[in-house]
Amino acid sequence: MGTLYLVGTPIGNLEDITLRALRVLNEVPLIAAEDTRRARILARHYEIKTPITSYFEGNKLTKLETVLEALAAGDLALISEAGMPGLSDPGYELIRAAIDRGYPVVPIPAVSAPVTALVVSGLPSDSFLYLGFLPRRQRARRKLLDRVAREPCTLVLFEAPHRLRASLADIESVLGDRPLAICRELTKLHEEVWRGAVSEARAHFDEVAPRGEFTLVIGGAPEEQARWDETRVRAELDGLLAQGVPRSSAARRIAAASGWRRSDVYALGLNE
Repeated sequence: MGTLYLVGTPIGNLEDITLRALRVLNEVPLIAAEDTRRARILARHYEIKTPITSYFEGNKLTKLETVLEALAAGDLALISEAGMPGLSDPGYELIRAAIDRGYPVVPIPAVSAPVTALVVSGLPSDSFLYLGFLPRRQRARRKLLDRVAREPCTLVLFEAPHRLRASLADIESVLGDRPLAICRELTKLHEEVWRGAVSEARAHFDEVAPRGEFTLVIGGAPEEQARWDETRVRAELDGLLAQGVPRSSAARRIAAASGWRRSDVYALGLNE
């Protein structure tokens, strides 16, 4: 019976790898990699001769048994495209299957993009919620944001460059104009950390085309939001509607200040 090693690899700079990780990658009979191209770049750089097989989103179910057979015959190292395997990548199914079948599973820690972004953001790091990638469709994306709108902890998530502008618009609409940090190409040559409010970020990326890999760190719901009761929310909503503010805009503004979900604010009084 082999051991499944979860080997963390660099998220950008190839120097961000531990001596233990290099030793394990050299000693195991086989490496299962989410991205064999990236894996071979790492292997060439450190003269690792271990055979590499692909294990990614497109073949994770059809190849699962094959990889488990290799694990039955000896040790196996699982690596993701970057960072720790099993975190927003297809490694979960293999890890779960190995645990269920009684194989030892050993983590070899490394740099993690969510934690790296969190600590460099300048936002509170004592409590945070990792959301992975936001949903691609707007309705699902807004639903997820609505669900975490009252969370006081810092939010950390990934976003693709071609969806960044749309997601920032939804973040401002649902969560309000919160402080955030947008981390781009972490540990790579063009690493950049942009800090400011969501509205400022939208203006910035309207002028600058988003490129690269993005990790967003968003401030949690302010503590004072918890003090808004229904009476106060209704009063604020009635006041804005009386001024001629559209209900959708009023609901967004109140949700940002009150801790209520935008949809709940919007629905107040509609069925009465």
